This record gives sequence, C-alpha cells and structure tokens, in this order.
Amino acid sequence: MTLSYHALADDFAVAPQLGPDDMQPLAEAGFRSVIINRPDGEGGPDQPRAEDVMRAAREAGLEVRYQPVVSGAITLADVAEFSRLLHELPGPVLAFCRSGARCTNLYQASQEHG
Repeated sequence: MTLSYHALADDFAVAPQLGPDDMQPLAEAGFRSVIINRPDGEGGPDQPRAEDVMRAAREAGLEVRYQPVVSGAITLADVAEFSRLLHELPGPVLAFCRSGARCTNLYQASQEHG
C-alpha cells in the first residue's frame, strides 16, 4: 500500500484514514507528529482504534495526539485545540480523519483564527 497524503503547508499535511501499519512509513517520509481527528468507532468495527494507531506511532518515534472531532460539527473549541496542538507538536505534522476533509477544515479555521 502506498501512503497517500496531501500537503497544505511546508510543515502540515492531511490524509484519509490511516492505520497502525502506516505509522513507520509516515516517520520515514519525514513526519514527526500525527493528530488523529476521527472518533473511534465512527467507521464501524473495521476502523482502526486510535489506541492501536497511537501505539504504532510511538513505536515509530512519532509524537501523536488523539483529538476526536465529529464530522460536520466542528466547534470553536475544536479549532482552538487543533491550533494548540499545531503549536505544541514538532513538525512536520500529519492529521487524519475519514477522508482528510475534516482535518483540512480544522487547519484552515485554525489559520484564520490564529
């Protein structure tokens, strides 16, 4: 499987759903941090659990944070937390959700609201 992601800035990219096996390739691609924005169970039982992805990310040497955000219901608190994570985590950072759209919206809103 080829790792698929979309760069929105020099130090930030988004991706559709990733799993534990994607964490080492992310590290090898130069990413230093991962933000998981998809709530556990949103995609049913076949969706990888954040806990498993986080364990694999740490084993690959990545910083990782779980910030579940409900699709179509992004709040100002979600944007503020996402912005805080972007400032806290070492870059480049990759965020993922089901399609990457939620992470893109969070990123764009965080840039508009400083």
